[in-house]
Amino acid sequence: MLILGAHEFGHYWASRRNGVRSTLPYFIPAPPVFIAGTFGAFIQIKQVIPNRRVLMEIGSAGPIAGFIVALPTLIVGLSLSQVSPVLGIEGVNFGSSLILNICAELVLGVNPQSPNLNIHLHPIAFAGWIGMFVTALNLIPIGQLDGGHIIFALFPDKHSLLGRIFYVLLFPLGYFWMGWLFWAVMIALVGFKTAPLADEMGELDTRHKVLGVVSSVIFLLTFIPVPFSGI
Repeated sequence: MLILGAHEFGHYWASRRNGVRSTLPYFIPAPPVFIAGTFGAFIQIKQVIPNRRVLMEIGSAGPIAGFIVALPTLIVGLSLSQVSPVLGIEGVNFGSSLILNICAELVLGVNPQSPNLNIHLHPIAFAGWIGMFVTALNLIPIGQLDGGHIIFALFPDKHSLLGRIFYVLLFPLGYFWMGWLFWAVMIALVGFKTAPLADEMGELDTRHKVLGVVSSVIFLLTFIPVPFSGI
């Protein structure tokens, strides 16, 4: 909840900073069968966003704020986690991202990709893992997702093509994890258009381009091709 709250309050703060009316975050609960206990959170923008600079600030503020909270959560959680040899017991394997690999190497001195070792994630580490995963989902550069807003602010003439490419890639990924097919359906239902702008012609300055680069790096660090698999 803290990671999701930071993410959505990042959007809210950027909206208020730029004079764009928006709601406070709405949190969506999930039944206990869903391991994270939530379907996420969102804010509702109440007016047309003025230009690409404001769109970049609003779109990037959420993932950056969520990442800033999720990273120390993951590090602290890994320090409380245990490592054991693979025992051959059936269960669920949580996929690795670049940021998890880096943190596991630094904190535990092990490579999560090793076929001979299991990292038993402490609940705090699992919260950090979920936070990173949700951040990556939001940064997929398609439509109404944060990544869609960011890529539109960066490349207004190419965002549609880039969005289609990433959308098509979800289907082969669905062969390895069915959740990507569900995500593709959800994206199709929401739509592929990004947020409407009052002025689409204004250029980004250096600061806003840096926000786009930072968000893209976070996406690369947190993306997990196969989030869940059986062992």
